Amino acid sequence: MIRLRMSAHDAHYGGNLVDGARMLALFGDVATELCIRESGDEGLFASYDSVEFLAPVFAGDYVEAQGRIVRRGNRSRAMEFEARKVIAARPDRAPSAAEILAEPLVVCRARGTCVIPKPA
Repeated sequence: MIRLRMSAHDAHYGGNLVDGARMLALFGDVATELCIRESGDEGLFASYDSVEFLAPVFAGDYVEAQGRIVRRGNRSRAMEFEARKVIAARPDRAPSAAEILAEPLVVCRARGTCVIPKPA
């Protein structure tokens, strides 16, 4: 699991809306760690089977991303990912205001496959 704050640099659209591709980048980092823990190699992301963007993410929000391996092949690892907003920016209150959400809000889900090299 990784958690980080979305910055103004991550905002791609009006209203400080963060590009959905940022969630996929987080999933890529999670997948890299899973591959290292599983096989000692970073592996490579081969494909996404599905991606669902479920709620908006804004600059100033904190997002957690997690993943898990759900199927193992000889060199492939099928994975599932979920990103949740845990802190929401509140620019309506003050430029630096934020609130901890009582329940994390699922903002994105995905399934994908990574491949690892053949053992030497």
